[in-house]
Amino acid sequence: MSDPVDLLVHGGTVLTVDDASTVVPDGAVAVRDGVIVAVGPAAGLRARHSPADEIDAHGCLVLPGLVNTHTHLAMTLLRGTADDVTLQEFLGRVVPAEARLLNPRNVAAAVRVAVAESVRAGVTSALDMYWFHEAAEEAAREAGWRLHTGPTFMDVPEPPDAREYATRLDWARRDLAARSQSPGTRPVLFAHSAYTLTPDQLVGIFALGREFGALIHIHAAENAAEVATVEARHGKRPVELLDSLGLLGPDVLLAHAVDLTGGEIVALARTGTSVAHCPVSNLKLGCGIAPVPRLLSAGVTVGLGTDGAVSSNTLDLLGAVRQAALVHKAGGDPTAVGAEQAVRMATVEGARALGLGAELGSLEPGKRADLIVLDLDRPHLTPRHDPWSMLAYAAQASDVRDTVVDGRVLMRDRTLTTLDERAVLADLEALA
Repeated sequence: MSDPVDLLVHGGTVLTVDDASTVVPDGAVAVRDGVIVAVGPAAGLRARHSPADEIDAHGCLVLPGLVNTHTHLAMTLLRGTADDVTLQEFLGRVVPAEARLLNPRNVAAAVRVAVAESVRAGVTSALDMYWFHEAAEEAAREAGWRLHTGPTFMDVPEPPDAREYATRLDWARRDLAARSQSPGTRPVLFAHSAYTLTPDQLVGIFALGREFGALIHIHAAENAAEVATVEARHGKRPVELLDSLGLLGPDVLLAHAVDLTGGEIVALARTGTSVAHCPVSNLKLGCGIAPVPRLLSAGVTVGLGTDGAVSSNTLDLLGAVRQAALVHKAGGDPTAVGAEQAVRMATVEGARALGLGAELGSLEPGKRADLIVLDLDRPHLTPRHDPWSMLAYAAQASDVRDTVVDGRVLMRDRTLTTLDERAVLADLEALA
């Protein structure tokens, strides 16, 4: 008697992204209750399991869903409004616009478009730092998409939520205490940066996050001007400051980490602090190129992020994979970041950076069933010599045919199943 499962994805080449880099030609993935129960040759799994639903992946590549380790999803509302400027000019445009425009309704509308874009691009989860996170969570929950978010701290004169900084810690404590984390997520707390928060504020925020076992996410060392600003205000560079305050650690994920000294890289490795590398945003804002090869050599976990749709203009993480695999070769070493490393940064290493490596990022029994199916019947993906190479150097977001989160099919045959895409786009266009 065959074993019933909820979903069987079969017939494609399965790129597991496990520790052994296992590739299963004509493979299959069986899913029950949102969890992967088996991965192996399709013939064996089809004989063993009777699925309630199935995806025929012949001629396709099956791989883990992509993990976006740094973004601001609702910035889709402002896409195209701050191009060809420096980081500091960018902030000068965007922060006042946020104070005027953001509210729960607008954030939800913008996040729905971001979720639609992400699902189409094969991104199955994202770490989202932004205002009105409750509205973002609700929009993602309605779509069945995996969102990692929580309270954000940024001490600015006119916060969009009109919540005074003095009351923000108590608000965040209540938020974290009321949370019921679903599988594949964890509590998250966001400290914007060392240039929008004082050392005392940072210490209080990190202490609160650690009280609840939260992931703590912060922008740090995004460009030389930021480093100079923090050094002028606090007497130390951003990463140096965090280290001196005892705030680095395995529960901390830095966004960007472009302008680092050798000593700071050592400190990140020593403390187990992770980095979200955002190559497209960093290049577009003229911030520079993060020292990713040196971070990897030191043993720092590095994931990939798109940043927001104002600074990168798209939420296409495959584009970030390609950029990460290419930009670090500019120094003359074509092995600086290889194809497989870049793909891992967008999958299992990204999951590890979030502290969720045991649940996400690879196709293995016991992990959450977040996976995508890429259509390989495309001129730019023919012939099919090496799946890692295809993903890093040739694949496009439009090649994603099916997207599954927690065993639920959110896109089938390039049609979104949990969002009314036409209505979602029209809603945001009307707001814009």
